[in-house]
Amino acid sequence: MRLTFLFLIFCITLTSPLLYAESRPKIGLVLSGGGAKGAAHIGVLKVIEKNNIPIDYVVGTSIGAYVGGLYALGYSVDEIENTMLNLPWERSYSDYIPRAFLSFENKNLRDKYNIPMRIGIRDGQLKSSNGFLLGQSADSLLKLSTNVVAKFASFDHLAIPYRAIASDLVTARAVVINKGSITKAMRASAAVPGVVEPVTIDGRLLVDGGIANNMPIDVIKAMGADIVIAVDIGSALFPKENINSTFDVFNQLSTIITNNTTQAQMRYLSTSDILIRPKIDYLSTTDFSIMTQALELGEQAALQSEAALKLLGVSEQEYSTYQQEKKQKALTWFNTFTQPITSIEYQNNSTVSQAIIEEKLAINIGDIVSKEQLQLAIERIYSLDKFEYVDAEFLDLAEGRQLIVTTRAQSWGPNYLHLGFKLESDFKQGSVIDLDLAYILNDVTPYGGMWINEIKLGWESLLATELYQPLSENQHYFARTRIQYSQDKWEATDDRVELINKNYLAKLGLGFDYLNDGVIELGFLGETGKLAFENHQGGSLDYESYGAYLSFSYDSLNSINFPTHGNKLSVNMFWRNDHYQDIEGTEPKDTSLEVQLDWRGAFNVNNHSFVSIASFATVNNDSDFTVHVTELGGFLNLSGYQKDALIGAHKVFAAVVYQYDLGRELFGKASLPLYLGASFETGNVWEVSESIAMDDLVRSGSLYLGTDTDFGPAVFGFGFASGGENTVFLSLGKNF
Repeated sequence: MRLTFLFLIFCITLTSPLLYAESRPKIGLVLSGGGAKGAAHIGVLKVIEKNNIPIDYVVGTSIGAYVGGLYALGYSVDEIENTMLNLPWERSYSDYIPRAFLSFENKNLRDKYNIPMRIGIRDGQLKSSNGFLLGQSADSLLKLSTNVVAKFASFDHLAIPYRAIASDLVTARAVVINKGSITKAMRASAAVPGVVEPVTIDGRLLVDGGIANNMPIDVIKAMGADIVIAVDIGSALFPKENINSTFDVFNQLSTIITNNTTQAQMRYLSTSDILIRPKIDYLSTTDFSIMTQALELGEQAALQSEAALKLLGVSEQEYSTYQQEKKQKALTWFNTFTQPITSIEYQNNSTVSQAIIEEKLAINIGDIVSKEQLQLAIERIYSLDKFEYVDAEFLDLAEGRQLIVTTRAQSWGPNYLHLGFKLESDFKQGSVIDLDLAYILNDVTPYGGMWINEIKLGWESLLATELYQPLSENQHYFARTRIQYSQDKWEATDDRVELINKNYLAKLGLGFDYLNDGVIELGFLGETGKLAFENHQGGSLDYESYGAYLSFSYDSLNSINFPTHGNKLSVNMFWRNDHYQDIEGTEPKDTSLEVQLDWRGAFNVNNHSFVSIASFATVNNDSDFTVHVTELGGFLNLSGYQKDALIGAHKVFAAVVYQYDLGRELFGKASLPLYLGASFETGNVWEVSESIAMDDLVRSGSLYLGTDTDFGPAVFGFGFASGGENTVFLSLGKNF
């Protein structure tokens, strides 16, 4: 009898936590939206864990969906705090593909058309993206912070059952996301309309959940919560005197909408529920530097409700069991990178060949893929600059682990407008302004050919059309056909009259894209033109030129303007037969070999970067005249001289540049560089009949301050050269 009694006591002891879990009230946590102020949710969670309160359900909107999602995945509050306070949030403000990741052709395209815009033409109408941000960078950050790349059949299977709230852009109704990709659910819940591209889930265009339901108390009740802990981090309305700009008006409108949805949910609160409102009205929703302060204020607000919260706590043993169960569930998706891939499914919603996507993915069946490898694969595909969204996630099936790769074409394509701009002034000869416009039609051939049409207006002019035609499915081999009219102009100096070269050119080439960063091309070209000597009795000179060319190019620079690492090398050779008709009617014939070599390399140590530049050009011909010339003069090109002040057939130039990034020192942001630079330069040009002589080299240098803007680099500085030449220069836009 005594043994039976002891056995019963033992069984009751073992099962009492489970019995209590079934009998105790179910507790739901609701986290509202509020941008950077969402760190206050972490402060509330600290007090919840301090008081051993087991959370049975989590629902969040916007930043609340993010914090709540991390908690539902099984992360502790300390882990969430470490993640949120150290995540590089500024990366989510740009979906700009780093230059170093672009293909060689796309590097050249971006350098020439330096104004970033997403405008295309389809069916005769102008198209643009549905947001300033596409969400690709935000998605990468979410994957980085959640450490999850698996899809869930139901968010009920998480460590804590979870829901994210978004708004249907078509119906304006709240959408409860309860399955699929948790990072996609988080992104949809926080997609600010007009700022971030809407997220498509199950055919619906979803945006920030705060528009329809910023405090989803009704959802948590429907999930089964008996008691609700609701955290409101919404903003107060601006007083009249603080509404002074268009931005203020839009901000006020957003606050009105979200506050109205929050207020509508208050009727679902009962007397047993707990509402926590941190005093953070004055904090910014977009400045993530305030998160530490918001966290502390959230904790203070929760401590003010601690008496009520204590009533929801359980014993240390019961809470320990609860935490262990959460961790055990979390192992299921946190160990996803240890299993081999048994199949790969491509959901390619674009005209890009699957073969190209497969090559960029570089993952095969049987591979065990790390989180870092998967993210790099996504970045390689996205860097094709053909997609507005790329994703890769695992799905566990009975047959094994499947990798699903999703690619969605740019909605403003497939034909695009590009714009380039340049302004240069030395405050002496006036300003030089160039405007470049291109209309590019894609997929004009079976292997993804591009028809490029270009116009350049300003100091120099250009009208060109080019067909770039890949010759294989993987696009490594290509043919290029180009026809153009151009007008180049050189200002008069003390040593020459003003020159204008009007030129028609046709070119046909074959090439091989041997690396993402390099191209080899050979072909034939022909040109005819007129070299005019303005305001000079010499008049003009007609010429024709035919021949072949060979070029080798490599480009891994991270920036064309202020590089900190990488190299850019180009070697060009031209064999030509030249025919000149001078004003006296003679027709001299000439053969020429022209060689051009240009190199730029960079490396950095912390905020210090060092750039080396070398350039060489020469023309070897049978006569003492040529129209094939090169220039020196301008910023980092013998900076003491005005732009293109020196022209000749032979050129030697070298420079060493030092740059210090003041932006990180002053603003603490790598995304806002402000460079203080100095250069030492030497070089010169020679006529075709002259020999290159090192004794003729001109020494030059510069001091400048520059930064990158949406119009390209902005540089202001002072250049000087031996012989007394000096110039003050201002450059905005591309500087090449």
